[in-house]
Amino acid sequence: MQTLFMVCVMSGAGLQLALFLCGCYVVALGVHAEEPCVAGHHEAEHYMAAVYEHQSILTPDPLALLSRQQALELMNQNLDIYEQQVMIAAQKGVQIIVFPEDGIHGFNFTRTSVYPFLDFMPSPRLVRWNPCLEPHRFNDTEVLQRLSCMAIKGDMFVVANLGTKQPCHRNDPGCPKDGRYQFNTNVVFSNNGTLVDRYRKHNLYFEAAFDAPLKVDHSIFDTPFAGKFGIFTCFDILFFDPAISLLRDSEVKHIVYPTAWMNQLPLLAAIQIQRAFAIAFGINFLAANIHHPSLGMTGSGIHSPLKSFWYHDMEDSGGHLIIAQVAKNPVGLIGTENATEKMDPSHSKFLELLAGDPYCEKDAKEVHCDGATEWNMNAPPTFHSEMMYDHFTLVPVWGREGYLRVCANGLCCHLLYQRPTLSKEVYALGVFDGLHTVHGTYYVQACALVKCGGLGFDTCGQEITEATGRFEFHLWGNFSTSYVFPLLLTSGMTLETPDQFGWESDYCFLRKRGLSSGLVTAALYGRLYERD
Repeated sequence: MQTLFMVCVMSGAGLQLALFLCGCYVVALGVHAEEPCVAGHHEAEHYMAAVYEHQSILTPDPLALLSRQQALELMNQNLDIYEQQVMIAAQKGVQIIVFPEDGIHGFNFTRTSVYPFLDFMPSPRLVRWNPCLEPHRFNDTEVLQRLSCMAIKGDMFVVANLGTKQPCHRNDPGCPKDGRYQFNTNVVFSNNGTLVDRYRKHNLYFEAAFDAPLKVDHSIFDTPFAGKFGIFTCFDILFFDPAISLLRDSEVKHIVYPTAWMNQLPLLAAIQIQRAFAIAFGINFLAANIHHPSLGMTGSGIHSPLKSFWYHDMEDSGGHLIIAQVAKNPVGLIGTENATEKMDPSHSKFLELLAGDPYCEKDAKEVHCDGATEWNMNAPPTFHSEMMYDHFTLVPVWGREGYLRVCANGLCCHLLYQRPTLSKEVYALGVFDGLHTVHGTYYVQACALVKCGGLGFDTCGQEITEATGRFEFHLWGNFSTSYVFPLLLTSGMTLETPDQFGWESDYCFLRKRGLSSGLVTAALYGRLYERD
């Protein structure tokens, strides 16, 4: 039986042709492009990128104390696979490749047990160094040497993640008791093997083996083929520093993102948040995840605001390489400022409801808005359910069409919808405005249309991946942050491109018609960084 996997190309609604991924160059293990290439693109406008989702070879016991030689033997098995992928990518003209977090050394170490796996890491801003050509300049740099040589051999930029160590002095107030810093580190090598940048993970996710740097690394590196790239790691994506602050540099149009992400539906699957970040900031996002389905870890992609190649597979074992042609200057999603003159009727209704919102009244039975709108319906009951460990307030989505509103604290979420056909599935519109406190602490505002796990209201918020319910919808809310990420996921872990995403008055909105499959999640996920 063929295992289920998703490697897909997706396009936005009526998209401009001068877009992101044109070559049908997705490579490895049966991956294919589902759309023909767009002709007429000049090579100078694009670059070739690759991400590799790696099933790492792990130490049998991460708590055991190994020698440096034993640690190197294990890491070299992973590096052998990396080198194979670099050479496959080189045959396709790839100019930059990204490998995942923890892919070389693994995870679940203690501070002591990880030590043999750590390379010494000089600062590339202070020291110009080519580890492949100068292997004896520093001790304990065998992993860096191999990565540097791969970059030369493949004639491409190589982005990888490894553990690093840095001695510190006792008069340093931040120096750990064992006299060294240990960092979860991304490194970038140019195609001539020079170490051009490093990034040390700032927002650690229960990583007792590592320290967070005392000062946040804002790592931006330049390339001859596509200009400036920013870099951060995994959990960093949910925080202002460094993920958002990097993009204050308007010349940063590309992010490379090693991650070891455990999927959490319905709002934070790996490919969901990767894609949402690309759309929200109008950038290219090159994400390489680790592949350990038994731990819920899968989901990599090369994403732009308008198209994505992605891979998500919870059944197959083994790594996966994605290669795609990427626009140097990504084209943003259609917002209100560049919408077509011929407005969709449902968008007109959305604007009408916005204009009339101060006059909307909600009593026990109905929602009344200005004008004799056809969208009024009996107000369904409000209920509560846990979603992503947060206490959401929800209303069921009933009937073929309607207008719903649900509020919590200061956030009100609105949904205008039509359903071509009704299914027996239960859907709900939920709102959360508060501090998330499980597996991290951060303030969230969320409006979410989700398929429930079963027929009971208490199943709304459960993790599901299959759905048949089709929707045409406008979802909007009066968010008190400008940092809102659009999440759109359909049956079989399929990504969709919104028709529109942007702001109208003081409301952030998401609009979609013509889903390719049943809706799993449509959400606006807002982050209030200042309230963390």
